[in-house]
Amino acid sequence: MTTPGREHNADAGESIEIPRAGDTLRLQTRAMACQFAVFLDASRPELLDAASEVLESVHDLESLMTVYRQGSPLSVANEVAHLKAVPLDPVLFDVLHLACQMAVETEGCFDPTSGPLVALWREAREQGELPSEEAIEGARLRGSVSDVELSSEGRLLRYEQSGVQLNLGGIGKGFALDRLALGMTSAGVTDYLAHGGHSSLLARGGHDDHSGWPVGIRNPLFPTRRLATVMLEDKALSTSGSGVEGYRIAGRRFSDILDPRTGWPAEGMLSVTVLADTAAEADALSTAFFVGGVEFARACCDNRPGVSAMLVPPPRRGQTLEPIVCGVPDEVLFFEEDG
Repeated sequence: MTTPGREHNADAGESIEIPRAGDTLRLQTRAMACQFAVFLDASRPELLDAASEVLESVHDLESLMTVYRQGSPLSVANEVAHLKAVPLDPVLFDVLHLACQMAVETEGCFDPTSGPLVALWREAREQGELPSEEAIEGARLRGSVSDVELSSEGRLLRYEQSGVQLNLGGIGKGFALDRLALGMTSAGVTDYLAHGGHSSLLARGGHDDHSGWPVGIRNPLFPTRRLATVMLEDKALSTSGSGVEGYRIAGRRFSDILDPRTGWPAEGMLSVTVLADTAAEADALSTAFFVGGVEFARACCDNRPGVSAMLVPPPRRGQTLEPIVCGVPDEVLFFEEDG
């Protein structure tokens, strides 16, 4: 995440030094099926205890939001919300409300009710056989965000039909990072970089005399190489990609990111990196842009304050990648010479 090289500036005819990261202190814990970590400047060991206590709070958030533990608040809600309105914990209500709002604003490119489709394609992957059109359509018809009713009065959740299930897999890690940021502020920790599963990051303050934190973006074709470095300044970043996460069924390669509108894996993009003011928004939009494509992403970046993106479509000529930058300021984005 912190070993940048150099970039050649063809217009100026000179090389530009890409920001380097200095020594850091790292805290980590495993939650939500990934590693959550916090990085501090090596010169600030007195902050370790406070930061560690805040980081551990991610386990409480996981217990609240997971659908993979029987008896969790969201699992219980999914089971009975089609029968009656279910009162929710305030934090769970907030993240569900945000997830449904993002689904509407992205025209369904991000959809927290696509759990049945995810399960269908997971089974197809395990069996090595494509699901039938009937099975795909059946999974799609099990509900959408239009079947979800969230009432702020009493923080109630109700589903309009059976079969609807909310799943926070596409926004939960980002939301957890935003909650960690609140805890860090309360604990007096002002300069840090946090990530959930490496793909969702949030930076506050500066690092090693930089105005922000240098963060690497992997090359989706060659994962051991870095495509670019972003100087993350009081921002969140999320990357969605199919470079190494894809799979093959019946001789065809598929992305592990589904298009909820069609029920099929999304096509036409290798990776998408989104910068936003909150990690939850960056999380949801990186998925939405991967599904919606370049023009959708451009329009969204133009109309959402604080949002920018870098999209990497498949190469048209050999192995040369041609990233498409949507609003990311030149002064914070540095392409690697061998990227």
